[in-house]
Amino acid sequence: MENKFVIEVSGVNRIFSVPGGEFQALKDINTKVPCGSLAILRGRSGSGKTTLMNIIGALDDPTSGSVKIDGTEVGKLSGRERENVRRREMGFVFQAVSLIPTMNAFQNVEFSMRLAGIKAGRERDKRVEECLKLVGLGNRMQHMPAEMSGGEQQRVAIARAFAHRPKLILADEPTAELDSAMAARVTRLFHEMTRKEHVTILMTTHDVGLMDAGDMIIELESGRQVLHDQEV
Repeated sequence: MENKFVIEVSGVNRIFSVPGGEFQALKDINTKVPCGSLAILRGRSGSGKTTLMNIIGALDDPTSGSVKIDGTEVGKLSGRERENVRRREMGFVFQAVSLIPTMNAFQNVEFSMRLAGIKAGRERDKRVEECLKLVGLGNRMQHMPAEMSGGEQQRVAIARAFAHRPKLILADEPTAELDSAMAARVTRLFHEMTRKEHVTILMTTHDVGLMDAGDMIIELESGRQVLHDQEV
């Protein structure tokens, strides 16, 4: 039976040791993100967004509490099992695009599929083409990153993130370096992906014009939730 929620965060606290004492970055976070939705994680700088994203992405552990990804409690997995979850069940889109400069658009997307363990063949090539066409780059597949605009590079990064059909994409400030028109286009693309690909997306943003663009909002302030799973 398919899980109703891809992300389930229960009682998560994160405390860091700092000179002179401790700093609590997250305070009793409880949230669920339904399958196939675009969730916006918002809050000012220092609110705990990145800390929460790192914990959900199995890159960090909570001090207490638990995180389930598609029903699996991440904290109970070994390091190798976590790596497999990140490679196969998740996709990542960052503010810095980080495409491999010596690979063209097609090769960059294909590389992510190789990391996910998807074997070479016509089906893999077909999937790469399908993903690049979905982000509007069907005619730019052979272009190198240096030959593409910032918006085009970010769309390659998005295609790379969902090519291996992950259950969850974590997008950390993916529109921060884009102009408002391209940022809106990328957000519409995320919406389209949740419908066509049935993928769940958690996206952080500082852009006030995009903060109400998701299916739901999670808002943090000083490490606490101030808006809880508010559907928009």
